[in-house]
Amino acid sequence: MTILHIDSAITGEFSASRELTAAIVRELRAADPSAQVTYRDLAADPLSHLTLAAFADADSQAALAEFKAADTVVIGAPMYNFTIPSQLKAWIDRLAVAGETFRYTATGPEGLMGGKRVIVAVARG
Repeated sequence: MTILHIDSAITGEFSASRELTAAIVRELRAADPSAQVTYRDLAADPLSHLTLAAFADADSQAALAEFKAADTVVIGAPMYNFTIPSQLKAWIDRLAVAGETFRYTATGPEGLMGGKRVIVAVARG
């Protein structure tokens, strides 16, 4: 199993969402000690906000490849000002790629990443 571990909280060691994602990943690794973990800290190493040029840059391609390669994705999603951090939104923007992770159909968008397990650890207040 491959696990993609995403943290986005700006509060470092005081982050509840980081504590939650770390605990989730520990449990997943305890269940499968051979699991490989890729870690991305979006607060420490943020992706730039989406522009046409940034959409095809190496960082965008790496983020998309990490997501596609993972069987399980663990996302730490703190709530700031009634929404997720902009760093997390920038990462999500890199994943929504027509023909790669979803496609348009006559009945609306359809996901292409079926079978992927995504766990979102939300913390607020």
